Amino acid sequence: MFPIIPASSAATSSTNDEGLFFGGMTPTKVSMTNLVSDAGVVASDTATVATARGEAGACEYGGDKGIIGFGNKGGSPPACDITNLVSNAGVVASDVTGVGTARYSLGACSYGGDKGIFAYGGAPNDIINLVSNAGVVATDTTSVGTPRWSLAACEYGGDKGIFGYGAISADRSSLTNLVSNTGVISSDVAGVGTARNYIMACSYGEDKGIFGFGWIGSNVGMTNLVSDAGVVATDVAAVGTARDLGAACEYGGDKGIFGFGWTGPPGNVYRSMTNLVSNVGVVASDTTGVGTARNYITACSFN
Repeated sequence: MFPIIPASSAATSSTNDEGLFFGGMTPTKVSMTNLVSDAGVVASDTATVATARGEAGACEYGGDKGIIGFGNKGGSPPACDITNLVSNAGVVASDVTGVGTARYSLGACSYGGDKGIFAYGGAPNDIINLVSNAGVVATDTTSVGTPRWSLAACEYGGDKGIFGYGAISADRSSLTNLVSNTGVISSDVAGVGTARNYIMACSYGEDKGIFGFGWIGSNVGMTNLVSDAGVVATDVAAVGTARDLGAACEYGGDKGIFGFGWTGPPGNVYRSMTNLVSNVGVVASDTTGVGTARNYITACSFN
């Protein structure tokens, strides 16, 4: 007899064994990756064929691949609608253009176990673009929730996501919006933790998430854990160098990594250090950076 396979098993969450950091500014915009091994070791720079840019979004799709989308490429106008698929070996493909409103400083995360979502960013705006399990980006859909930019997003609960924090006009926010396992964004949830923008986020522990670092008029390093039900916890005191404009992703199946960024003023220093996140959400002290120090970077996991 054949085994009975539950319907819910059709879309399983990514194992998130490896990750990559992409692009950013040095202050020149760059097109490079730094791969993250399943042990959390960051590799040296690898050049890519993608358009050099910063402030892009990135997430997983298809269970073992990733997608980098949108961003600031410079020029006039600086916003772009470029996407680049990431293979399950961490190779970034050439540009795909022409789907979705060009924008930057947006968030992205996976949902449903094998699909992805880009949302918010820009002016700010309330646009979302869903990503199929084949990496196809859909046209614009109007989101629910307060439009904002320089926010972050991550997965939780195995097949759901959460967008959080960011800037609303001149104000910083701690609002969150949950994403269902069918890609529907919920209305605003009142903020928990210090309102800030240019924040980083990733999942850990296979079903939980973490927001960390950011900008409140100065750099901060506190973190906020997200439960497997999407509930955000209060601030946890900083471990590691306070900074913003970095990125985070999962690795090793159940762990995470914060990396790169910027500190200042004073100093205005580009950073390449990383901080590992254990499978219980504990952030480690700084690891000396590998790769070109930069900010406005993005990250996702793959494989």
